[in-house]
Amino acid sequence: MPDKAILIPAALLVCWTMVMAVWMLVHRAGTFSAMKTGLGKLPVGARGPDLWARLPEGRNDWPAHNYMHLMEQPTIYYAAVVILSIGGPTGYDMVLAWAYLVLRVIHSVYQAKVNVVKIRATLFILSTLVMLILSVRSLLSVLN
Repeated sequence: MPDKAILIPAALLVCWTMVMAVWMLVHRAGTFSAMKTGLGKLPVGARGPDLWARLPEGRNDWPAHNYMHLMEQPTIYYAAVVILSIGGPTGYDMVLAWAYLVLRVIHSVYQAKVNVVKIRATLFILSTLVMLILSVRSLLSVLN
């Protein structure tokens, strides 16, 4: 029987990702207002990078950048915790799953609000190391 407890931090990361999606939408609405433009005035096929080149002074699209990041490495996290759920997580795996969630939330808030690359990169490296260990642990859980 799968262990649901390790799925809790993964489910919270799913919810956090939706928080960042809403943050991105609200932030972009403010950006469009500052630019005195709307969706209908953007070129056909425009994407985020097209918008970045046109941002007014003092505006950024950092929440959108972070939302995109949450579509990348965390997909491996979701697979790893599901595999661990089936293979039988240890207490160590639980700590790692929660650590990854906490690091990604801190990374999100930091990137969306401050975004000093040196610190953001450190948070990313730490979460990547946790993810690396979780990945190996997920493999070991199904090999035993």
